[in-house]
Amino acid sequence: MNRRSTLSPGRLQTPRRHLGLLLAAVALVACSSQPALRQDRPVALQRDQLQDFVLVGRFALRHATQNYAGRIEWQHADGRDMLLLASPFGQGMAEITGNAHGALLRRSDGSEQAAASSDELLQTVLGYPIGLGRLLAWLRGSDVGNGRFERDTQGRPLRLQHEDWRIAYEYDDDAPQALPGRLFVEREGGFVLRLRIDEWRLPGATDAPR
Repeated sequence: MNRRSTLSPGRLQTPRRHLGLLLAAVALVACSSQPALRQDRPVALQRDQLQDFVLVGRFALRHATQNYAGRIEWQHADGRDMLLLASPFGQGMAEITGNAHGALLRRSDGSEQAAASSDELLQTVLGYPIGLGRLLAWLRGSDVGNGRFERDTQGRPLRLQHEDWRIAYEYDDDAPQALPGRLFVEREGGFVLRLRIDEWRLPGATDAPR
């Protein structure tokens, strides 16, 4: 005599329900283990809103019989400047830190020198008076008093005549708010500064786009 199964349809569905719950739990765990999307993607610096920044690049300076070339990293934040000058191969030459209360120069040999301003120490290193405040205004393309700007079709500074200084700008893209990628500075008397900016970023950022 055949025995009829005593399992009811409800009892047959129970393992299936358990399997469904198990798969749902696994899916939930998998989703929770996925890396979170970054919400802190760096924002490109805007020329008209440029305040705090880090500039990384290369420079070449010529005056009379003196020639200098190397790498530069300039951090400007909260009214304080930190300027690192290095050889073309990245060996530190000098570090200047300063604010409204004074400045300090640290040389690669460990010696230090204090002064009333970063501009004074920069002249000590480069042998020529060129102020960070003036250079900052040129980079921003901001009002420089009696300066005369010539702008490109995007409204960006293209050339500037400021007193006896002549400044020319080049850009790496066509964005209207792009910061310059190259700055060429000349002054009567044979002073020439070439600045190639490899990176602009916010202080504290490491991978911000230009």
